Amino acid sequence: MRKLSISVVFAAMLTAGPVTTAFAASSVPINAIGVENEYADVISQVGGQYVRVQAVETDPNTDPHTFEASPKVAREIAAAQLIVENGVGYDAWADKIMSASARPNRKVINVQTLLGLPDNTANPHLWYDPKTMPAVAKAIAADLAALQPAQAAYFHANADKFIASLEPWNAAIAAFKVKYGQTPIAVTEPVADYMLEAMGFNILTPFSLQKAIMDGTDPAPQDVTTQNDLFATNRVKVFAYNQQVTDTLTKSFLDESRKAGIPVVGVYETMPTPGYTYQSWMLAEVAALEKALTNKVSTETLQK
Repeated sequence: MRKLSISVVFAAMLTAGPVTTAFAASSVPINAIGVENEYADVISQVGGQYVRVQAVETDPNTDPHTFEASPKVAREIAAAQLIVENGVGYDAWADKIMSASARPNRKVINVQTLLGLPDNTANPHLWYDPKTMPAVAKAIAADLAALQPAQAAYFHANADKFIASLEPWNAAIAAFKVKYGQTPIAVTEPVADYMLEAMGFNILTPFSLQKAIMDGTDPAPQDVTTQNDLFATNRVKVFAYNQQVTDTLTKSFLDESRKAGIPVVGVYETMPTPGYTYQSWMLAEVAALEKALTNKVSTETLQK
């Protein structure tokens, strides 16, 4: 993964001061942070009126791999009672802030750890995996219940409701796989690969090229040639284009796809906002991919 430039302002953490206050009163909303806004959305849906949620990475027009924490972000993380982070090195800067600002009883959900994934997991974009958010919702409910035991039933009921609300997405994935399984697709990087694989797509872009783009390193020339050939020979039916990690090379692939008349579907590192929940975002991605195959229509952006 691209090396994060984290001039995370440890001086700012010092200004946050020592954290010793116990959070006990059930009438006070739990202060929670989702490092990526898709996780913040799930916290909000599970915690409802009993949480005050902030998201750190929220801009669907910027590259999250180059995120730099501000002093304000450092203070917010230092003060949070519940934090949900992705892990797999994706948001390692948040770990550094937490290490420098220890808080008794702070609840941290590291999604990588929650899912039992090793550090060398090749694809860190865990939120596109249909198995991820049900586990995250249950963990959030458990941690919120520990912080406010009086509302435990409310949190667990909301987690169950959230998980049930994912059924239309799961059904759309299953239906797509039956209808379009093994459809060849090209991508820029593995941001949506977990979902594409669940949908039955045959991803033809070499993973070494995807990884090079994700990591910001120079790809092998033969991989670039392979990718260009996918477009020139119409070997793929759709092109999943990461709208947030772009450079001259990915834009050249976009041009080749357009030139060949291959529909393009935009995919994202953070949830497009406003107007989406996690569930509606995922459903919109599936709908855009189906529209690309049935009508050969591009949905290059999901921004409303």
